[in-house]
This record gives sequence, structure tokens and C-alpha cells, in this order.
Amino acid sequence: MSEDPRRQVPRTDVLLADPRLAEASRTLGRTLVKSVVADAQQQARAGTIAADQVADYAVAALPSSAASLRPVINATGVVVHTNLGRAPLSQAAVDAMVTAAGATDVEFDLETGRRARRGRGALAALAAAVPTAGGVHVVNNNAAALLLTAMTLAPGKEIVVSRGELIEIGDGFRLPELMQSTGARFREVGTTNRTHLRDYTDAIGADTGFVLKVHPSNYLLSGFTSAVGVSELTGLGVPLVVDIGSGLLRPHPLLPDEPDATTMLRDGADLVTASGDKLLGGPQAGLLFGTAELVERLRRHPAARALRVDKLTLAALEATLTGPPPPVVEALEVDVASLRERAKRLAAQLPGAEAADCVAAVGGGGAPGVELPSAAVSLPESCAAPLRMGDPAVVGRLENGRCLLDLRTVRPGDDDALVRAVRACMS
Repeated sequence: MSEDPRRQVPRTDVLLADPRLAEASRTLGRTLVKSVVADAQQQARAGTIAADQVADYAVAALPSSAASLRPVINATGVVVHTNLGRAPLSQAAVDAMVTAAGATDVEFDLETGRRARRGRGALAALAAAVPTAGGVHVVNNNAAALLLTAMTLAPGKEIVVSRGELIEIGDGFRLPELMQSTGARFREVGTTNRTHLRDYTDAIGADTGFVLKVHPSNYLLSGFTSAVGVSELTGLGVPLVVDIGSGLLRPHPLLPDEPDATTMLRDGADLVTASGDKLLGGPQAGLLFGTAELVERLRRHPAARALRVDKLTLAALEATLTGPPPPVVEALEVDVASLRERAKRLAAQLPGAEAADCVAAVGGGGAPGVELPSAAVSLPESCAAPLRMGDPAVVGRLENGRCLLDLRTVRPGDDDALVRAVRACMS
């Protein structure tokens, strides 16, 4: 009578003593490694693999890190891709986060040995980047910046806003619902397509907390439209808050219609809110710029503690502001001729591939309608799914029955990995 195959499967303690799995336990954690080993043992009991292959199977199945997030090569041509984590960080920002991961002087003055203002380096860099701001502050995202503003300036009061600016952001969250959750009320003025200065002036009264001007960064209104500019909304007797959304700090020649913090403050805004992980190219954060008095009121509100950012975000934000251009800026400003040369070179290395001109997008709720000339490696449509499941995962886009790998969003340093991924897919 043959031996029960379950008895042939190596015991857990024996497998964990394998030098490769022992090392993995030190770097990935014993719990994670044990779960991978248990799966390998189950495969052996089911007859999928041989008993003497259990250790090798477990080693091959180990993840590269203890987190479940997988690295992805963004070949979609969407520079700020929300579903892929928005802005990829610069190496300077990554290095800064690694430094900040241990004990750090985030709230400590090494010279005096006393407590210091939290994130003073990042705040100083932010103030230097937007010199028209009298004060700056950072919270965990732009929605939090607006939330803190409403809680500070309009508790139980009205927020005057144009109907054409009642935006819905990601995952079904709507601006009116977000702001009204603070106890403030929206006073909608104008119509969807046309709002005039008199609509604002007629609505302002004793119950007005502030006027809110929102940049519709994820859609366009065209045709018979009218909106009131920031400079026209100053001097109404209440604070003017401008949500520029995408995080552009200064004017950019490629994005002439995208509002920036410097200009909005110069035009008379009392407070400007923005995202840190879009056009700025940094970590997720809500950026606040405004008068010194107003920003200090926001900073001292009790809810500011609940909305504050951690030391890793502060480190990455400072490095983004003071370091070399981040990947988002590089992708926006890359020369299209160099993209075409890369596409030809890469396509020549891949059977069935072609170099193709295409059009990329800014993405991330920024600069709708702006088209960025680009170049791609064009592959059969059937490559899309295997590429997504490969290592590294590669996400392109489907267009006219082809899978396009748009190189505007692929950093040159990833070209070799891209070629290997495509070859593995085709084989």
C-alpha cells in the first residue's frame, strides 16, 4: 500500500528552516511567509506539485515586499493617472521619505533641544514657491483643505458658489455634500452655463461665510457660457476662496487655461486650495495659500490636527519643491521628437510591434481638453491583459484595435523593463 501523499509533504518548521525562506521571514515577516508556505503545501497535497518542489514553489511565490501594492509601468499616456496613484514621486522625494522613515526632527529643534514647528522645512519651501502667499499650510488632501476652510469660515453660515461649479470629484463624492457635512449651507447663484457678478452681490449678506470659486478641472463648459473672474470677486466684504484643484503653483506655457496659486493670490483671492499629487508632482496633500491671518485661523482650528499630514508626506513634499523636476513635469515637457525616436527603437526590438504617433492627456482632473502629442509602441490588442498581469505590470490603452504603450508616461529608465515585459507577454 502506497504512503499517504500528505505525509510526504514537508512540515512547516522544516520549510521555514530553508535558508531562502528564513531570509524572507526576516525581510517580509514570518506571518506572510507562513501563508505562502501553507499554500505551497496545499498545492502538494492536491497533487499540483511534487512534495520535493514545495520549498521552490514557495520561494517563487514570495512577493517582492510585505505590502500588496504592485509596481506598474504607466504606459496609458495619462500623465496624472488617478487609478495608478496620480503623481509618481521623484527619486529625491523617495530618498527623502526613506530618510524620514526613522526618527527625525519633524517637531524638534536639534540646536535648542526644544519642540519646533512641525514640518517647517516643507512649509518654508511651499512659501518660497508661492511668494504671493502671506501664509501656507498643508493637510492630507484638497478635499480636506476645503473641509477645514468651511469649518473655520462658515460654521452654520452660507457658502456662495456658482451653479456651474458644483463639481463631483472621484468615487461619487460631490462638493456640495462635502461642504454641507461641516454644517455650512450652499447658496447657489447663477445658472449652469452663465453666472454674473450681480448674482454674487445679490446673494451676499449677514449669513455669508465666504465666496467659493471652483475651477472645473475635470470637465469643460462651452458655447453660451459666462463666468466671473477672481479679480472681479474681490472687495465683496467676505473672504474669497479659490479651489484651483490641480496644484499648479505658477503659470505653465503648456497649460495657459489652468489657474495657478501665484496668479490667483495676485488677482485678489484670500485663500487658495490645491492638490499636491497632481501637476505639482508630489505626494497626496492639500495645499493652502492665503493671507497670514486667514491661514493661521485655519491652522489653529481643532480639526486641523485630524487633517494633518505625516512626516513622510512632509519630506516628500519638501523634496518635490526643492529638488529636480518630478516625473509629472518631465512627462509634460518632454520633446515629442525624442518620444518618436524611442518608439522606433523599442518597436524594432519587438516582433509585431510598430511605432505610432498618438495623443496623451494630462489627467488627474487637470487641464481637460489639453492634448499632448506623443508616440507609442503599438502592439496587438491581445497583449493588453497579459501585460497587466506581468512582472512588472504594464498598463497601456486600447485604441483602434491596438494596444498602445504611450511613452510620454514611461520614463526612459523603464525602457528595458518594458521590452522584457512585452517579450514575456508575446512568448
